[in-house]
Amino acid sequence: MKPQYIRKGIDRVIEIEGKSFLYFSGTSYLGIGQNVEFLEVLAKNLFDLGSNHGQSRVNNIRLKIFDEFEEFFAQEAKAPKSAILSSGYLAGIAATQYLAASTEEIWIAPNTHAAVIPNGYSSGTQLNFNQWKKACQEQASQLFGKKILLIGNAVDPLLGEIHDYSWVKDLAEKNSISLLIDDSHAFGVLGRGVFGTYAQWQNPAIRLVVSGSLGKALALPAGIILGSEESIDAIKSTPLYGGASPGSPAHLHTFMETQSIYEKSKSQLQDYCGIFAQEISGFKGIKGSRNFPAFIIEKVDWVSKLENAGIIISSFPYPTQSSPHINRIVISAFHEFDDLFYLVNTLYQLQKE
Repeated sequence: MKPQYIRKGIDRVIEIEGKSFLYFSGTSYLGIGQNVEFLEVLAKNLFDLGSNHGQSRVNNIRLKIFDEFEEFFAQEAKAPKSAILSSGYLAGIAATQYLAASTEEIWIAPNTHAAVIPNGYSSGTQLNFNQWKKACQEQASQLFGKKILLIGNAVDPLLGEIHDYSWVKDLAEKNSISLLIDDSHAFGVLGRGVFGTYAQWQNPAIRLVVSGSLGKALALPAGIILGSEESIDAIKSTPLYGGASPGSPAHLHTFMETQSIYEKSKSQLQDYCGIFAQEISGFKGIKGSRNFPAFIIEKVDWVSKLENAGIIISSFPYPTQSSPHINRIVISAFHEFDDLFYLVNTLYQLQKE
């Protein structure tokens, strides 16, 4: 569909040119940004902490909430330490610059987010993730004593694929291995609670760093880096970190105060994904997993047919305007059971055509 502009925030129902549509798109997987309880706590914290904190973290006057949030998030993620920044993109750049400076080989997985790709490199499109994995294993077996950095996403949101990095530790038998994972679409959805995949891949044989946006499922305008004390201290000593403003303190405080809302929303999202995956299991032209809320639509004409039925899904060229359209149904915790079943019934009718 062509781009449409709306004047109110995204919710389960949006209005375009006077007509209401069910919204199955976006990245608000937990529906936190639309949760009234969360917004009420946030409103109070906005009055207490302000709408923004435009000072460097190394300023002589500092807000305690940033240190408290970093300690809390790292502890829950099972990471030694963390650093909070103003965006996931900036967090990715800071993590990449730190790791790339001390490496000899850089291997980047297909469809890796641009934020964690060093200058002069690109994400390959010739191989899928499993083919890239095998290529890494073969190449590493022929090297000895090399400093190798592997970079990839925890999940490919465009294909709805969850990636496994358990094999990376085996590469460290002959080489020094660093692993940088972008958890932007994993926070709130995959891994430990709402704290991402760091605990899954942590291994003493590798140097693990996880970065990502907190602005998707967690609805926080900030980015984060998780890693060892050595890694985080080194990143915090860079001009990039010292010269940047942090994320919104009111949002970070609200996150810490509303953990029960996040836990409830994740449980609800898991239920919805399980129900939807089961209902469409026999449908042709739809791919996805009950473990991630994005389902790929292979039939392009379904986009307009769903729109005619009052359903808006994700459909736009990515990552550039000249790229092919990516068509996806995105489930959120802000949906209702009736929304899901209306969507399933509509897809069932399309199957019969």
